Amino acid sequence: MHNRLKVLQSATLSVALGALAATAHAQSQGSWTMKAPIPIARNEVALAAVGAKVHVIGGSVQGLAGTYHDEYDPATDRWRTRAALPHGLDHIGTAVVNGKIYTVGGFVASVHKDGQPHVLEYDPAADSWRSLSPLKVGLGSIGVTVLDGKIHAVGGRNAAGQTVTTHQVYDPATNAWSERAPLPKARDHMALVAAEGKIHAVGGRFGASNDKTDMHDIYDPATNSWISGPPLPTARSGLAYTLYEGMVLVLGGELAPNTFAENEAYDPKTKNWRTLAPMPGGRHGTSAATTGGHVYIAAGSLKPGSGEVTDQLIVFTLP
Repeated sequence: MHNRLKVLQSATLSVALGALAATAHAQSQGSWTMKAPIPIARNEVALAAVGAKVHVIGGSVQGLAGTYHDEYDPATDRWRTRAALPHGLDHIGTAVVNGKIYTVGGFVASVHKDGQPHVLEYDPAADSWRSLSPLKVGLGSIGVTVLDGKIHAVGGRNAAGQTVTTHQVYDPATNAWSERAPLPKARDHMALVAAEGKIHAVGGRFGASNDKTDMHDIYDPATNSWISGPPLPTARSGLAYTLYEGMVLVLGGELAPNTFAENEAYDPKTKNWRTLAPMPGGRHGTSAATTGGHVYIAAGSLKPGSGEVTDQLIVFTLP
């Protein structure tokens, strides 16, 4: 009887320890919460965080790109409308430099053609936009990030619907563009994130919407060259992306007939990928922004293409 009791106690302890380990592992992967929905459901939006607020810019409703611009305040869980984009655009690239939001390129329709050269600057203090020096050619679904105060615009799709390898750099101080080493292979709908002094181009597609890749190219500004990095664990395109806790976060995506809920993070210090808590449902045509220790994902489509457009605002946090 005594031995049976000891076995039972040991088994109970093992189960409890296993449950605790599982809980700790789940917590280490982070968690998602739902916040106040965006006023107008749409997809192919751009996000940017500045002044502890999250801006959702542009996007499409029923295939038509609009001038939408909504601002979310995490402190109050409320939205308000801000100055409209000067042009109706979706698939925009965004960046933040010195407290201002910059948008690069975009499409005017949902067929991935008619890429635009517009480069715009939004001043939150004045709630106003102004036009800047444009891209040499119109591009949409372009990757955009900031490194050393300059805006890098990489890849994308031109007005004829062809993907490009172009790598252009904008200097806000001079309002001028310059060229850098092109991507090793043309693609768009990818993630582009600056981390630890280098730029990471991850995933995306080479051509049609039923295409995807796990490519991970790393740009070194010191040598003006690209090298291959560890591939994205889950190949996909139509990604949301951001820098969070020093890691390159790559979220969501699409490949008909499905969308992806994956949330995978690359740590440039360890050179390893890490799987984090998946989004509450697959989605694409959205974007990500980080502020106050949280990652914000707004709007997008829960199904491929323009299927099941959503007004959801979901927030990811690591413990």
